[in-house]
Amino acid sequence: MPVEFLGIAATHDGSETTQRSGAAFDKEYTLRLARAHEDHDWDRVLFAYGSGSPDPAPAAAYIASRLDRLQILLAHRPNVSYPTFAAKTFATLDQISEGRLTVHFITGGNDREQGREGDTLTKDERYARTREYIRIVKKIWTTHEPFDHEGEHYRFHDFVSDVFPAQQPRPNVSFGGSSPAAYAAGGAEADIYCLWGEPLAKTAEQIEAVKAAAKAAGRTDVPRIQVAFRPIIAPTEELAWEKAHRTVGAIKAGKEKGEAITKRHNGHAQPQNTGSQRLIAIAEAGERYDRALWTPTAAATGGAGNSNALVGTPETVAQALLDYYDLGVDILSARGYDLLGDAIDFGRYVIPIVREEVARRDAERAARGTQNLAAVNG
Repeated sequence: MPVEFLGIAATHDGSETTQRSGAAFDKEYTLRLARAHEDHDWDRVLFAYGSGSPDPAPAAAYIASRLDRLQILLAHRPNVSYPTFAAKTFATLDQISEGRLTVHFITGGNDREQGREGDTLTKDERYARTREYIRIVKKIWTTHEPFDHEGEHYRFHDFVSDVFPAQQPRPNVSFGGSSPAAYAAGGAEADIYCLWGEPLAKTAEQIEAVKAAAKAAGRTDVPRIQVAFRPIIAPTEELAWEKAHRTVGAIKAGKEKGEAITKRHNGHAQPQNTGSQRLIAIAEAGERYDRALWTPTAAATGGAGNSNALVGTPETVAQALLDYYDLGVDILSARGYDLLGDAIDFGRYVIPIVREEVARRDAERAARGTQNLAAVNG
């Protein structure tokens, strides 16, 4: 099966290790970073969402109108707009990008962050709302006659959109989470299911949970699986590990400076979402797993988001990614700490190795299939 690579479409140059040098939306840097991904063979970039961050939809439209190939993964929280409005926004963006849009629906894992924009639902209520929201958006994208909707969270009458996606029948829907409620919602509705990087055995367990949820929802297909990492690469293993320890030192130093702000913003010493809780538990159980997975980066951030690292030479990190490919992961998300430099290096030195090896394996698999068929017919 083909493999795809997802990077980050940051709107400024800041990261966990570096303070940003300018405004929250730096138009020139946003384009420069996206172009670096397109020029170095990445497939798509994520425009993330935060309550106080620049709006990702117009930022994505800006990039889509200036680049020719790079695909867009647009993060969206259902609490911020009505699904009728959102479906038109997505369809318009898909037209601007000429069919390069995927929408990533975020249910929300932190009550205080959700509350900043007026969302007071409980976590389980949010998951129920997300499922209803996704179903409505899909129907709007594919329905050319007015329809009514009477649901638990949304009610409207006689609606039909006059703008439809360029992709037919519709853009893909992406979804993530590590709780039973997340598996149930994403297993039912997602085309792509997103996981944070965990040890291979735990990732395999999550993939099976997603498959089981899809089957329970009556699906005959299953979502594609995406897994996210923070690669730390260097020309030698020794240099890579030196870089990894410097990175954790910088994360800790930055966290100490901003600890009071972080606590004030998040309102919780421990994360509420299951995914972050899992990352913390994995880090407490050990620092190194499998071929190259390293957890101190996750521990240093308190399990914040995509934070487990893959450390080593480009060859080591590529082989580690192929281990996940062998589990059934065909979308590999990677984001360094030097956003621009790491995107270029990963594209130059890691992506070609993975693509070449995947092509070789696929060719061998196809050849075996031909031989088996010939043996049966013979």
